[in-house]
Amino acid sequence: MRLRQLRRLPILGIGLLVLLAVSFSIQLLGTHFKKGSSQTFNVVHLLSSTSTQTCQPKTHIVFLKTHKTAGSTVLNMLHRYGDRNSLTFALPQMYQFNYPNLFMVHKVKGYNELNKPKYDILCHHMRFNLPEVRKLMPADSFYFTILRDPATLAESSFSYYRSVSPAFNKAPNLKAFIAHPSHYYKPGERGNQFARNLQWFDLGFNPDTPFIEPLARLAVRDIERAFHLVLLSEYFDESMVLLKEELCWGLDDVVTFKLNTRETSTPLEKKQKELLRAWNTLDMYLYVYFNRTFWEKVDRFGREKMDIDVLRLRERRQQLAEICLEGQNPIRADQIKEKGMKPYQPGKQKILGWVVKSDLEPNTRAWCIQMITPELQYKDILDAKQFPGSVRNRSKSVGTTVKLPGS
Repeated sequence: MRLRQLRRLPILGIGLLVLLAVSFSIQLLGTHFKKGSSQTFNVVHLLSSTSTQTCQPKTHIVFLKTHKTAGSTVLNMLHRYGDRNSLTFALPQMYQFNYPNLFMVHKVKGYNELNKPKYDILCHHMRFNLPEVRKLMPADSFYFTILRDPATLAESSFSYYRSVSPAFNKAPNLKAFIAHPSHYYKPGERGNQFARNLQWFDLGFNPDTPFIEPLARLAVRDIERAFHLVLLSEYFDESMVLLKEELCWGLDDVVTFKLNTRETSTPLEKKQKELLRAWNTLDMYLYVYFNRTFWEKVDRFGREKMDIDVLRLRERRQQLAEICLEGQNPIRADQIKEKGMKPYQPGKQKILGWVVKSDLEPNTRAWCIQMITPELQYKDILDAKQFPGSVRNRSKSVGTTVKLPGS
């Protein structure tokens, strides 16, 4: 009946409906077509409107950036948010806080006991030391970190840190290391933190401690008390949804492109995964515990709501990728012309990066560049803003203080 009624609409009415639909679609896409010029885009808040928010966004944040857990991607998110909102970062004097030593407040650039600066975000590589962190950061700071399955983490760590870890360097290949890790590993040897229980180490504990379940449980409870949220890299999008909820941020604030990804990785057989998890017993205990608490948080959030929000996040990422990026896949550093966009290349491993479209309007291009700027270059940009004239401020500005059109 309704279909027959629609067919009886005047031709003019149908044409008007089509015109309105097309016009509305173009507005949603934020697309502008200009005569005699290439197509350009305005990035708009399509999905992340904060007009109905009743909470206050959190701006005091501590992120423990663990190694080989998608931490570089999370770091970019924090860099962007702090940069856009003129927040103050606690920056290392170089690129890490005297790692692998425990974090000490005097290693923060510009810090002094007499005139203590106020900081909003602490997020660069450190070995966690809660008492020292509390000396530095506001009492209402939100603490979070991210973990990964120890098996795939070990494969990535072997590839990335082989030249600096004696245990990895002595092994002829990954297969040999997995088969007999104790043949190559010497406890306490500098660089060997990358070869065993790396996440346990980053959290401030001894990676060579024999596994005793009651003691491990006590350590994990300490971690749970210190951190408001522990994310999982295998469920990165779900993690970003939970983080967005906890921080009361907008959707665009937590949309990311993968950074610091490798060109190739070594597939692991089931038995190899089991051996690596057994070798990294403390990390495995940690991962299993916080895997459980992660899904408990998802249940409280609501599984159906999570599915909807993850879909929105992925749609927005795809939309921004189409607006910002040349191609849908990252490329080798030697194919990236802009020096400031080339990711760090450790050893023989090929780390991939992104290229931003060249025909974007300046405001949109600045936004897109923020999303792909590698962590070392972005740290230098922040350093230059907070410490003008510093000898380590070598990176050129990428125009990071931008506001989304339509926001």
